[in-house]
Amino acid sequence: MISIDTWPPWVAIIVTGGWGLAGLAFSLYLSHRHLDAMKEALKNSRYIYLWGRSLGKRGFLWSLLEIAKIAGMVVWPRASIRIGEVDPVDIKNFPPHLKHLLVINLTLMTIAFAWLAIAAVLIKLR
Repeated sequence: MISIDTWPPWVAIIVTGGWGLAGLAFSLYLSHRHLDAMKEALKNSRYIYLWGRSLGKRGFLWSLLEIAKIAGMVVWPRASIRIGEVDPVDIKNFPPHLKHLLVINLTLMTIAFAWLAIAAVLIKLR
């Protein structure tokens, strides 16, 4: 059996954290390239009405959180519709290519979390 202790540190970091880095990079890509189109598609939503001007202008961490929030509202809209954050008509008319990108983002983040959990268990059991 190959021990992770014998691997070079950069290889171990890439293997254990590669999915997370890919997810973060894709979230930043979405926040810099597609955030304006998402805000336009959700223009009747309360969340965009309240936070729209500052979306994408508050820094690195906030950009990641904003994309995660918008992805959650679009991909799983029931709770957001129920509490009034998003307009059902906006969700119905949301551009399919943007929704597809948000689904990819959520999939990357789910895989990253699962991979991190597995890596943590394997390190704990070594």
